[in-house]
Amino acid sequence: MTRAILSLVITCGTAALLHAEQWPSWRGPSLNGVSRETNLPVRWSRTENVAWRLALPALSGSTAIIWGDRIFLNVGEGPNLSLWSVDRTKGVPIWKKSLGVGNHREMKHNMSSPSPVTDGRNVWVMTGTGVLKAFDFSGTELWARDIQKDYGRFGLNYGYASSPLLHEDSLYLQVLHGMTTDDPSYVLRIDKATGRTVWRVVRPTRAIHESPDAYTTPALLRYGSTTEIVITGGDVATGHDPSTGTELWRADGLNPTNDPIHRLVASPIVFGDMIYTPSRERPMLALKAGGRGNVTKSHVVWSFDSGPDVPTPVTDGTYLYIVRDNGILFCLDAKTGKRIYGPQRLRSATYSGSPVLGDGKIYVTNEDGVTVVVKAGPVFELLAENDVEEYTLSSPAISDGQIFIRTDKALYAVGRRMQRR
Repeated sequence: MTRAILSLVITCGTAALLHAEQWPSWRGPSLNGVSRETNLPVRWSRTENVAWRLALPALSGSTAIIWGDRIFLNVGEGPNLSLWSVDRTKGVPIWKKSLGVGNHREMKHNMSSPSPVTDGRNVWVMTGTGVLKAFDFSGTELWARDIQKDYGRFGLNYGYASSPLLHEDSLYLQVLHGMTTDDPSYVLRIDKATGRTVWRVVRPTRAIHESPDAYTTPALLRYGSTTEIVITGGDVATGHDPSTGTELWRADGLNPTNDPIHRLVASPIVFGDMIYTPSRERPMLALKAGGRGNVTKSHVVWSFDSGPDVPTPVTDGTYLYIVRDNGILFCLDAKTGKRIYGPQRLRSATYSGSPVLGDGKIYVTNEDGVTVVVKAGPVFELLAENDVEEYTLSSPAISDGQIFIRTDKALYAVGRRMQRR
């Protein structure tokens, strides 16, 4: 009996260690807001179940990224922008490196909105002013670029806010704009080691007025032996060859009425061979991978007319969860688009952060600083409402059993850290 209990304890402990993960980008280890971790915290407050609280100088839409004992934050303070490296164990800054000046407010957000990315050795960060820099974990600057200086000023109505996508040896950046410029929209591949532009491709659309503007982040699609970069904005979704930037396919229909103010904020998400492309609430399209050319008729599997504007949805491949800006939650069948439940009201507030999914739970933080926890699955069940009483734009991040909540005043490490091997 003693041996059996000891064996069970060891097995469970090993499983817990194996499920501990990093959170290396805005949407986590799988680039889609999903964590495989278990035993995540359900309840907390400003003072309860909090490992530490790090004071921050101002709001940001940027999400904390985590690798091992390091947390990286894009921070705006007054006119200055900087990258912070934080000791994950103690919750104190290790170093702060300048990203330049020019920080300012654009409606809700400022120029620190893009989230950093890391591969565990180096970290890359973009600002809304167009500065792109690379650092190693010791804080040594490896290279720097000024995207606006190289390719012209950004022409988005509310300022640049897209995060870079890191894939293998390169960063993929989009500049989709048109409201305040006649310059074309484009996509960049940048060598992560040198900062050199590998390719730059123009991405034309027929979008008008504000509709060319997109605050989305590129997604990575992998099916079979094929890898593609998925971009949404300018009324269309496109898939690109990562080696050349060549457009492989295009889906129209994200703005069927040619609305002149149909800018996009919620990003595309990928799970398996399915691509989900929110627009400005309607329609949200689900596409099957594998198409070439115009795939609007051939590869759009379903559409939904109550999609999100700002929060990016999340899916486990079975169910897809949509949180609208007004706190209305829908659960859809991810394959067919059939409504499983909803509209279901969460706590009344404005929701700008994107939901994350882990341990059979959906976590979404509203602008009032309340993280609503809902049970994942076909039946709605509210598990908790956790209030830190501070203004919040950022999405939660999950790593080693902890949840990280960034507000306008602080970064919270919620729960006890899981030990990894």
